[in-house]
Amino acid sequence: MASLDDDAWTGVVRLHARVEHELAAALQRRHGLGLSEYRALCHLSTAPDGELRMQELADLLGLNQSSVTRLVGRLEAAGFTRRDLCPDDRRGVYTVITDAGRTRKQEASGTYEGTLTAALDRAATVTGLGGLVAAVRDGARVSS
Repeated sequence: MASLDDDAWTGVVRLHARVEHELAAALQRRHGLGLSEYRALCHLSTAPDGELRMQELADLLGLNQSSVTRLVGRLEAAGFTRRDLCPDDRRGVYTVITDAGRTRKQEASGTYEGTLTAALDRAATVTGLGGLVAAVRDGARVSS
């Protein structure tokens, strides 16, 4: 028999998977961006000087070093970021958002926010997820 914690966690995982799938599909379809790419642009756009060390970006995105290297390679190929060496430590590599990256992030923000709201609204009607959606939204209001 599953514990209450297991049931709760299973619900969180279901909600997360459902919403992430909708976000990823909308961003790819409308803006040619993967969800991790969009989130990388978000982090870079709010970072001081629009730059982060590769390891910092990996930590923020919950990715390992090789995954973030591939992601940054895709962003660079699209012209949304560029790499820069750390002036104090030549082994340190920064990823810097470009003007094109800021523009694409801004264009995609409305899609992301609208899709997120719609996905949560739909999930709220699914048996077992409505309470979780309410808890997520209430938690966001309290922490704001």
